[in-house]
Amino acid sequence: MAVLDTTRTTTGSFGLAGRIGATFVAMVNAVVEWNDARVTRNVLSSLTDRELEDIGLCRGDIETVADFGR
Repeated sequence: MAVLDTTRTTTGSFGLAGRIGATFVAMVNAVVEWNDARVTRNVLSSLTDRELEDIGLCRGDIETVADFGR
């Protein structure tokens, strides 16, 4: 019985072009994560203390929540 192995990863199998592509994807992902944290920080900062309390946060938690995804 023949078996086809489909669990092999393709990372690095494309040589230099694959490494350049992976680096580009990593850079784009870093920018997207930074922007998500920035937007989260701005939205939470615009809430009043009462609104933050309603969702279980205080002003000191904003940076931690914004950076949690990194």
